[in-house]
Order: sequence, then structure tokens, then C-alpha cells
Amino acid sequence: MFSTLFAAARFLTPFAISLTLAAAPAPARHVPHAPASGQDEQEAVVRVSTELVQTDVMVFDRNGKFVEGLKPEQFELKVDGQTQPVSFFELIEAGAFNEDAQLAAARGGARTTAQPSGVSVPLDRGRTVAFFIDDLHLSPEGAVRTRRAVRKFVEEELGQNDVAAVLSATGKVGFLQQYTSHRGVLRAAAERIAPAPSRAPDIEQPPITEAMAAAVERNESPVINALVQIILRENPMMPPGTAENLVRGRARNIMERANHFTGLTLQSLEAMVRRAGQLPGRKIVFFISEGFVYNETNSQVRDRMRRVADAAARSGVVIYSMDAQGLRTSGSDTASSQRVFDPSMALVSNELGEVAAYQAPLVSLAAETGGRALINSNSLTAGVSNTLKETAKYYLLAWRPEPSDGKGGSRFRRVEVAVKGRSDLRVIVRRGFYSTPPEPLTPPKRKGGGQAEAAAAAAPAPVKTGPPAERELQAALSAPQPLADLPTALALGYTNTEQAGNILTSSVELSRDALLRLTDKSTGRHHFDVLGMVFDQEGKVVKGFKQEISFVGQFGDAPGGTRVVASHQAVVPPGLYQVRVAARARESGRTGSAVEWVEIPDLKREKLTLGSVFLYERVARPEAEDDEDSEEGGGAESPRREEEDGTLGVITADRRFARSSWLRFLTHVYSPAATAAPDLALQIQVFRDDQPVFTAPLRKIPTQGLTDLTRVPYAAEVTLSDFPAGRYVLHLTAIDRASKQSATQRVAFVIE
Repeated sequence: MFSTLFAAARFLTPFAISLTLAAAPAPARHVPHAPASGQDEQEAVVRVSTELVQTDVMVFDRNGKFVEGLKPEQFELKVDGQTQPVSFFELIEAGAFNEDAQLAAARGGARTTAQPSGVSVPLDRGRTVAFFIDDLHLSPEGAVRTRRAVRKFVEEELGQNDVAAVLSATGKVGFLQQYTSHRGVLRAAAERIAPAPSRAPDIEQPPITEAMAAAVERNESPVINALVQIILRENPMMPPGTAENLVRGRARNIMERANHFTGLTLQSLEAMVRRAGQLPGRKIVFFISEGFVYNETNSQVRDRMRRVADAAARSGVVIYSMDAQGLRTSGSDTASSQRVFDPSMALVSNELGEVAAYQAPLVSLAAETGGRALINSNSLTAGVSNTLKETAKYYLLAWRPEPSDGKGGSRFRRVEVAVKGRSDLRVIVRRGFYSTPPEPLTPPKRKGGGQAEAAAAAAPAPVKTGPPAERELQAALSAPQPLADLPTALALGYTNTEQAGNILTSSVELSRDALLRLTDKSTGRHHFDVLGMVFDQEGKVVKGFKQEISFVGQFGDAPGGTRVVASHQAVVPPGLYQVRVAARARESGRTGSAVEWVEIPDLKREKLTLGSVFLYERVARPEAEDDEDSEEGGGAESPRREEEDGTLGVITADRRFARSSWLRFLTHVYSPAATAAPDLALQIQVFRDDQPVFTAPLRKIPTQGLTDLTRVPYAAEVTLSDFPAGRYVLHLTAIDRASKQSATQRVAFVIE
């Protein structure tokens, strides 16, 4: 199945050049794509037009088990109280590779998985999960519980093909609040979860909580009278009318401040949910908050709640809200703990209802978007795990809207779904959406001292001056989602040398087979400009690079295609980095982009570390077919059969391989405390859908002839002919049997 190549210094040749351009034979392939620029992403799930409107529905029995086998005629669908015939019905497995095709069919499109020329869809797509932290309504204790829940998800629940994001209402997470599968990014983002410092409690006497203020705003006489009597006891000479005015004035100020922060939270949540529409499939959003009090008669807050529900429907988002405070026993405001003498018991009665008051918006947001409120529990981690299991499957229902839909202004449409004759079943469905997308809202101004800053930009701002070509290239680099008009792939990795330290290698690949179809066929020369930027975890530019790629070729020549790779190297200190690259074809003006993260550890620590894994591809050659030195019956190459120039060949940035090829890899074992005779071994495993499908025996890493035992290179290859097409992970485990230490490294790849 696999064989070891010579672990010698000569394999470092591809990394000794600061900027290289190479072309080597490789099978034809394409890279994953993002939706083309300008596509109406908000119509991805709910389309209000002459086509179909769709919604996802989950049905559970009394034991909480998903009910399968239901038929479309068993469902009763009502919109604004009017029964609607179901035009499309299907059971969908969330995260399956054909989920997008099913969603397209529900909108009235053709049921096909065919993609535009030059593009292929991932074979095993995973889940998309987001944690939206309402740090404007979060206590220090709640922040601790939230960080713990996110960390546990990253370590135990994040699947091989999943992507996730950690975001906050104030933007405190900053540059790290991006969707990614990189665990280091998600861990760092989780550490930034903290309560906003601007939520100071009311310190005037008598203390008035937000729940009390809301009761005063609702003109509840028992609460008003109780607060007035407390003021009069402290100020006997004050007229009762003056005391009541003081109570109403303070309550009004408290609710204005509360509504301001509520508006900020809902505004940020809506924006985040609408942006999620750029991602495929259904998305699960955990809205983590300690709740907030709002007056249901406040039209502005009510409209913002509806806008979130509409955004979720159009973006395919389901919100599961979670109470970060856990199991509550009384009101949540600090002021509520400052007891005052209240003979009428009106304030005590109000306090007993505070729990429900603060949790009410959590319940409403979840119910409106087809999710559930996970409240009155001290285990956020269990709630996350159970939710991911609960949302694994859903029914998709679609109906044809009335001819008047979308005309005469936007109005909120109410949706009801039930299973006929089965009152014992629990049906979870989105409750509504606007007939036409609402106009964007102006973000509320952040007022008062110490307000949290807005979210940090997740990408550089595009330039507004300069030649058009430069602006287009910068715009591609700044795109919130990678562009695929020009297929572009990026692979990152680091090596460490005694002289230079950490060398970050950014390898950009343009699929030549696709390029020859996308560029001008009348000329033989093709020119591409590549722009790249390296950012640290704060979003600051560390390095920048620009390169021109040119090659000669005619449409249809070079059977099997050719890789076109540009590699840039930069010396950087340990840390977490993001690299963004953009490419532009001069002849056609097409642009593409890619984004990747890499974490470079501090190798000065006395700890065994397995470095980045660089992938290469070797295609079959006739003379290798009868190789007597092949190991384990898998057609693997013997150690003597290397590339003619003595290197591993051209790096594979898109990490896509043909089944007829061999996957080669190079890594380094870093051991600052290496002895004169280290006892190093390495094990190779291949995973698919988080399950091992191949495990090789532990192999000793040769060190003969090496003068630097703190940096030991290791190279090997795996034949792919025994694996079916799909998405895989190469998992490496290095062991130092002398020091009893181990280290692991993983890299994803695709077999086509």
C-alpha cells in the first residue's frame, strides 16, 4: 500500500528557492469552487417568485427520535392560514454531497449534480456550524461555560469535512471570525470570548432590573407602586407624583439602553445569518446568550426579530439558542440580588418571572427559524452534541406561491406545518419570512463610553484607485468567499532551518487543463498575475508577494493536463497565519482566489513536533508496472524510483489525485531534545468520514547520514488505486521511543 522514499536532505530542494514556477505532468482535474460573484445567495433557500418556496421540516416522536418514512400527503402546509399543496417533498441527509442538488430541485431547478465546466463538487461534504456569541448579554461565568463548550466541539465534534466559525455580536473575535476547518483558528477564536465591558448594572437606589423596567413600561401598577413606596420611605418629604416620575424616568432610560444593546445584537445576528447564505447546504447556528428583556409591543425590536427569521429562511440557517447562564433559580441582573424591603411582594413576584422574561427571546428566535431553545441546563456541551445529531436529517417541503406574492410591498408570511392525524408528533419548522427581501437597516450607532468596537475586517479592503487590472486582482483577494471563475488552489506549510528559522511556503496552483479551456484559444501564450498576502491572527499584513505566471500551450494539447504552480516563501515567527491569494488571467480578465490557514508552533520548546505535510503526485509510468520492489501488493514505488531531478516532484496545491496515481508526502520530525541516537518511528493512516480505512505498520525513520538530528525529514508514498473516489485525510503519527513522546499531523486530500 505504501513505501518509504529516501529520507535525505535532497528532498528539501523544492523549498530552497524563494519563488519557483514549475510544470509537471498530471492527470486532468479541477478544484472546488465558490458561487460566482454576483450570484443572488439570499435566494438560495427561500425563493419568492414564480418558482417554488421551500422550507425544511423536522419531525420527532415522543422519545425525541426523528420520524422517517413520512409521505407528502401526510403533511398539512399552511401559509397565512391558507392550505397550500406540497409541490416538492424529499427526505434529506444534512451534509450529504447531493444536498445542494436536492435543494435546487426543490426550487424548481433541474435535479443534477453536473457543474459548470472547470468545476467539480466535493464528494463528501460535511456540516456547517457557527457559534454566535451574544457578548453584549454575557457574564464572566457565562463566558467560561461558552468557551468550554466551543473548545469541546472543536476537539470532539468537528468532523473531517465540517467547517465552523466563532463569531460575536461586538466583533471582539476579530479577524478569526471566519468559517474554517482549521482547529487552531477555532481554538484561538474561542479564547477571545468575553463579556462586553459596557454592560454596567444599574447602581441607583432602589435597584431596578430590566425586567422591572419592562413592567413599568407596560404600566403594571403593583411594580410601580412598590418602587414608589421604597423611594418615599427614603425621601419622606418627596411628593408621590415626583417619586412616580422618577421611577418612570429611570425605567425609560434602562429600557432605552437595553433596547439599544438588543438592537446591536439582532443587527449583528441578522448580518451574520445573511452572509451564511454564501455557503452551501443548511447551516446550524448556536446563538449563545444570557437573554435580554424586550417589550413585545416595541415594533422596532419585533421587526428586527422577524428580519432575523427571514434571513435564516433565505440563507438556510437554523438557530438553536442556548442560555449561557445555565440552570437559573432567580433573576439574572446584578441588581436583583440587592434586596429591598417590599411588603407588597410585588417586586418578588416580578423577579420570579425574570427567568422566563430573559429567556423569551431565546425561545422566540429558535422557534421562528426552525430550531429549539436549549435552556435550563448546565451542560452547553451536551446541548451542542445532541443538536448535531438531531439536525442530521430533515424533510424538504416546497410550494408554489400565490401570484400576488412579491407584489405590493413586503409583508411577513406565517408558515405552519403539521402531520395529519398525528398530534403525538413534534414538528419543528420555520415560522415565517418576508414576501420580498427587506431593505437593509442602518446599523444603530454605538453610544456611550466604553462601547465595544465593530467587528474587525476578515479581509483587506479592495483598492479604489489604480489600473482596472490591479483593482480586479485586489477585489478577488478581498472577496469574502473564494472566487472560482479562474480555478485557483492554495496549500500552506512550514519548514524550519537552523539558519533561517521558520519558512512559510505558499504554493499556488492553477489547473492548466482548466486554464486552456478558459483562456484565449487563438494564442499559444498565457499570462496570469498572482497576488498574495500573509496575515497574522490579528489581521495585520505580515508579508506580501506578487508573481507573473506564463506558459505556452494550445487548447487540447498536453494530454492529461499539466500543473502550474508558483511557490513563495517567507520567514516568519511562530504563530497563526492566514494566506490569501488571487489570480487573474490577463487575456480574459477572469479572476480566482483561495484562502488557507497555517499554525506554526514554537519549536524551541523541548517537545516532539511533526511539521507540515507537503503533498506531491506521481503518475504511473510503464516501467513501474512490473516493479519487483513494490511493497505490500499495492503497486507502491521502490525507494530508488524518484523524479529525474532527484526531488519529490512538483507540489500538489489542490490536493486532488487520480486513483491511478501515487500520493507522495514529505514531512519533518522536529525534536529539540534529540539524543545522539534517536529512536524515531512513524505510522501512516488514511481516514474517510473520520473512520480509518488504512493503517500501515509503524516504520522506523532512518537517520543515517544526517548531521542535524533535531530536524529529521521523512518521505513516503501511498498508492491510491485501492481507494474509491472521495475526500480523505492523511494522518501521520511520529513517536520518539527514547523520550516517550509522540506528535501527529493531518492533511486533507481528494481522490477523483
